[in-house]
Amino acid sequence: MPVTDAAAKARALYDARRTRTPIPPFTDDDPTLGMADGYAVQRELIDLLLADGDRIVGHKVGLTSEPMQKMIGVDSPDHGPVLASTVYRDGDEVPLSRFIAPKVEAEIVFVLGERLAGPGVTVTRARAALAGAVAGMEIVDSRIADWRIKLADTVADLASNGAVATSSRIVPVTDLDTRMIGMTLTRNGELVDTGAGAAALGDPVAVVAWLANILGENGVALEPGHLVMTGALHAAVPMTPGDVFRAEFDRLGPVTVRVGA
Repeated sequence: MPVTDAAAKARALYDARRTRTPIPPFTDDDPTLGMADGYAVQRELIDLLLADGDRIVGHKVGLTSEPMQKMIGVDSPDHGPVLASTVYRDGDEVPLSRFIAPKVEAEIVFVLGERLAGPGVTVTRARAALAGAVAGMEIVDSRIADWRIKLADTVADLASNGAVATSSRIVPVTDLDTRMIGMTLTRNGELVDTGAGAAALGDPVAVVAWLANILGENGVALEPGHLVMTGALHAAVPMTPGDVFRAEFDRLGPVTVRVGA
């Protein structure tokens, strides 16, 4: 039977996360579902996860590159929470068993130094609010079967967030051109892809400003210590047990993820 309301859709995603069993896209039953519907489900799902004792430690922004927006058929990013239970440190082993169909994306992650609340946040204001940047690697995952996602599906599913690993050294960005931060990604020592900060909305700091303004519409602010994941700088790479991924960023340094069983 079609899942017809936001609470039921959220419960289906919650169960899929818990059992690691994917579900069909919601848009199969109702192709008219859009971004607003996705966020309605996302809010219900967040409530369920927070009730389990998890907490929000930041936000991820997805669809920040033009190719990804074209692929999904949108002209703006999406966002979802970063949960404390999904944060790993540089060099940690990430068990594949936690996910359904995980892929790796290297990206620039910012750490908030002060509270930032929209509307009206400019790139200059966003930059001033940052404690700095760290090297990051997102593990995207989909509770939707075979990654057959449309916009409403991925938004509902916490913007397809799975986990994140970050380096420990926070690099100030006051005098850093974040657009020009280059990145190389290797898997088991072999080059997989490259990218640069400008892939994320032209400047990853612009991602922070966009997020602060979008969240501000609902009275939500970015808080000191929050992480902001600014979007992939390259195409997502599937993970297999035994893989060692290493992303090296100009000025920010490296971050490594080891894939366990």
